[in-house]
Amino acid sequence: MTGKIVSDRERSWKEWACLLVLPVLPDLDTLPHFLGYASDPFWSHRGFTHSFFFALLVALVAKKLFFQEIPWSSGRAYRWIAVLFLAVGSHGFLDALTDGGRGIAFFSPFSETRFFLPFRPVHVSPISLQRFFGGRALEVLASEFLWIWLPMFLFWMVLRFLRVVGGMMWEQDT
Repeated sequence: MTGKIVSDRERSWKEWACLLVLPVLPDLDTLPHFLGYASDPFWSHRGFTHSFFFALLVALVAKKLFFQEIPWSSGRAYRWIAVLFLAVGSHGFLDALTDGGRGIAFFSPFSETRFFLPFRPVHVSPISLQRFFGGRALEVLASEFLWIWLPMFLFWMVLRFLRVVGGMMWEQDT
């Protein structure tokens, strides 16, 4: 969705892969839970991998790995880094809207303080698939639809409308 908001042009497979995979990378911090390892707060769920610093690191590494043809000094490189940062960083922001957990370590590794947003309407999804599909699935998906997917869709529709109206106005001026 982030990519479509930025531009309507056709995307390469690398662009789509980054915009689809990178936003879920922060949840790799659940692996120690599933492997049975106790982890310290830094590496625990919604810790470092949900921070703005992690989002910036991922954006820079992704730019280096997947967009080598774009010179670092160009405006296009900075736009891609910003888009990739937003794609990864949005994960922590959206998790901060949930009604469960210990909060998000937005400023890790510089601070381990965890935060929630003041408005927390999204029902938290259990980490365990068994617990998720054991009865909470519809409740969680409904709250995500209402508070995340529907607003994003409406935002996208407004942008599309403004582009169409802006394009029509542009054509009338020429």
